[in-house]
Amino acid sequence: MAGAICGGNLVSVLSASQLGSSRRFVLRSGKTSFERHVLTPKLRASSSAHVETRPPPPPLEATVDKEKLGSNQNVLACPICYEPLTFTGDLVLSMDAASGSTLECGTCKKTYVGNETHFDLTAASGTKEYGEPMALSTELFRTPLVSYLYERGWRQSFSVWGGFPGPEKEFELTKGFLKPVLGGNIVDTSCGSGLFSRLFAKSGLFSLVIALDYSENMLKQCYEFVQGEENFPKENLALVRADISRLPFASGSIDAVHAGAALHCWPSPSTAVAEISRVLRPGGVFVATTHLLDGPFALFPLLRPLRQNISQISGSHIFLSEGELEDLCRTCGLIGFKFFRNERFVMISASRPL
Repeated sequence: MAGAICGGNLVSVLSASQLGSSRRFVLRSGKTSFERHVLTPKLRASSSAHVETRPPPPPLEATVDKEKLGSNQNVLACPICYEPLTFTGDLVLSMDAASGSTLECGTCKKTYVGNETHFDLTAASGTKEYGEPMALSTELFRTPLVSYLYERGWRQSFSVWGGFPGPEKEFELTKGFLKPVLGGNIVDTSCGSGLFSRLFAKSGLFSLVIALDYSENMLKQCYEFVQGEENFPKENLALVRADISRLPFASGSIDAVHAGAALHCWPSPSTAVAEISRVLRPGGVFVATTHLLDGPFALFPLLRPLRQNISQISGSHIFLSEGELEDLCRTCGLIGFKFFRNERFVMISASRPL
């Protein structure tokens, strides 16, 4: 990732080789915007273009701090009172450690039990009959069918209608935003079937990767994908079931939080981002992707009241501009907002103040 001075602010610029055939991209720091149009190889006869080539950026190297490996075991907290959880027995936080594990809160004395695939750290964990109905969008992703299809065509369709550049390019973009916190721990919230959780773990760039989702079936899919890979670093990955509005982590214990194609699915984005801000350490980074419905759509007079009705019924949200996302981060205590845009797709980044 290269740098350029624009209007007195440092703005990050991504090379055309990193973006493939993207039509438009924007990176903004603070209130300064930098916009550049990249022409695709198919040009009209009357068109002309100046093609700027840049050498590819050097590969990011693993910078895992060995001292952080031990501190990672202290990040889990009770989702009710946010006090640290203690393990029963000599337990290391990893994927294989979930089965049969017991965690207890020393304050409220609530006990949480791990199953074959993941740690269940929801507030209702352990109850036999009590359960709360969730938003339609949340319940949809809990179904076995959608969980199975998510990485077998569902997620890939985002590139067709939403401008998502694909997992590999998204991962490269994400690493650029996460560069200040490489070597620390990362929580992949609303991880689905663990598409990016697995990429984070295999990259070796983080001391611990926590794949977090509310859907038991999504976490089971993640577990099966990992089991199907040879030499996967399972000691570097933990699967956790949790509610995005009650994250089971100690305040200021997480270096990075990622949310891929998830912001629009959260029943209350502000509650979720406030929780993310709480668990991030000072200087910690939040990176998320979503899609925008702007341009001529945003001018439709009934769209704003209509999206309120959609949110109430489905639990999903429609974002109309980058400014809305910046306001969301700022009101939840995050600073240094940046974004990357390609058609409907947008990747945002913000950090916890030092």
